[in-house]
Amino acid sequence: MTTTPVKPDLSSQSLAGSPILNLDTPGLLSKEFLQETLALARRLFIQLQRRPSTLIAGIIQPLMWLVLFGALFKNIPEGLFGTNQTYGQFLGAGVIVFTAFSGALNAGLPVMFDREFGFLNRLLVAPLASRFSIVLASAIFIATLSLIQTAAIVAVSALLGAGLPGLFGLGIVVSIVLLLVLGVTALSLGLAFALPGHIELIAVIFVTNLPLLFASTALVPLSFMPTWLRVIASLNPLSYAIEPIRYIYLHSDWSLGSIVLQAPWSSVTMGTALLVLLGFDVLALVSVQRLLRRSLA
Repeated sequence: MTTTPVKPDLSSQSLAGSPILNLDTPGLLSKEFLQETLALARRLFIQLQRRPSTLIAGIIQPLMWLVLFGALFKNIPEGLFGTNQTYGQFLGAGVIVFTAFSGALNAGLPVMFDREFGFLNRLLVAPLASRFSIVLASAIFIATLSLIQTAAIVAVSALLGAGLPGLFGLGIVVSIVLLLVLGVTALSLGLAFALPGHIELIAVIFVTNLPLLFASTALVPLSFMPTWLRVIASLNPLSYAIEPIRYIYLHSDWSLGSIVLQAPWSSVTMGTALLVLLGFDVLALVSVQRLLRRSLA
């Protein structure tokens, strides 16, 4: 008598325990997870090393903004913005934040190209400790580029007479840049998985980039804006990154209780601005979490 082996019911098995399909593997700080994250990040840096034009352009462009805009408005009366500062000093914070924002907004492009060329599918079938390493590697890469660009802008701003914050102030500037980059990178990676191709992603980047710049306090203070634009700029996360950095540059006696922004509804302190950026990060991560789960499952 022969018996037919029972075919296992794969549909009834839980896939959550598989290291390949589980985005929330308990060992996110395990040696394997860290190794694969660093390996994926290293791949992005190797690509940058082979084609450094992206980094070079990413450094030259904000420096051109800083030099050209500073020269364009060099002869405006001092105190026009309410304080004894030059326009170059005023503009520096806006250039730092907008450069970091633009780089983070492009974070989804490498992932999108990996999708289109099939490399992402190879990663998804690889026995990774957690597929979250794909996302984390992209975040590490973008954060590193943003810090390099920020260092170049701070150095050139100092040479142009904008001054240099103290060591603790520079630490707060770096923290603000990283908070902004984290939230925008999460949204960009979410778009990379949600949109059908890189053409659509580039279109979103173009449509989003400049409007958010002009609807912030990067180029002019709130007092120079019409009422409707003042409200929009007070809701723009970029303003909550720009104003604390600008205040640190102009005031050596700053504190978390210092008022950095006069929104139409209330005064915003530096501590509140940092909490707004943290809340923006949480909102961005929560909003893309389900999409990343579905895309990386």
